Amino acid sequence: MTSTLSAPSGEAPESSPDRANWHGASVWTQIVVLTGRSLRAVVKDPRIVVFSLLQPLIMLTLFSQVFGKALMSSIQTGSYINYLMPAILVTTGIGASLQSGVGLITDMKNGVLGRFRALPIRMGSVLLARSLADLFRTAVQLVILLCAAAVLFGFSPEGGFLGTFSAWLLALMVSWSLTWVFLAIASWVRKEEVMQSVGFLAMFPLMFASSAFVPLDALPNWLSVVARVNPLTYAVDASRDLSLALPVGTGVLSAVGASAVLLVVGAFFAVKGFRRPL
Repeated sequence: MTSTLSAPSGEAPESSPDRANWHGASVWTQIVVLTGRSLRAVVKDPRIVVFSLLQPLIMLTLFSQVFGKALMSSIQTGSYINYLMPAILVTTGIGASLQSGVGLITDMKNGVLGRFRALPIRMGSVLLARSLADLFRTAVQLVILLCAAAVLFGFSPEGGFLGTFSAWLLALMVSWSLTWVFLAIASWVRKEEVMQSVGFLAMFPLMFASSAFVPLDALPNWLSVVARVNPLTYAVDASRDLSLALPVGTGVLSAVGASAVLLVVGAFFAVKGFRRPL
């Protein structure tokens, strides 16, 4: 026969010092755990992986095969695929950034973020974890895209591995800065339909009114003027200069500086909007 000891009536059970002093995990631990959660959600749904790869591969195939021969006389880089691929890296990163905002709104609607608010978790950690998970996914996506371009279309830029790697890093930085912009928009609009509309309204003028797919001299005069002030043109040109071993000048610094400003401003408004009641 066994018996249990209980606290006398009217006395609260003693709490352990560790539990009384616990205020949640460290910020670093929160970021690591939440980043892993976002990545596992992607891996568990193969459809996300497949469709996120199909779109840039289709764009690469269409633009390289449809416009390649027509634009060979307008470019100075030897082959259109070498000219096109740095732009595909940057534009693919923009598309991935838009999905970050849509994913945040989905988490807001399915109640996950509501549960997070009841835990000792910094809301900034949630946003940072999502941005890092999407950045990792974009990095893998761009590597697969580069391998496909090399194997299927003969992508072999003059800058070699170092130039291509630098262009890849720059595309990731541009993508991460725009991720924070779209997270900021998502935290304020909080509707998937509005987020998609805003995203596509911003993406297509940025992509096609730029030097991404054709040289600026090949554009109509009025469109060339727009493209010269388009910030995406600077990012694409800098990525292209790195990949093709062209004189870099201040293009890379301008692209990095603009990305840093967008990241800081986007992060500020994202955190501010995210803290609003759901």
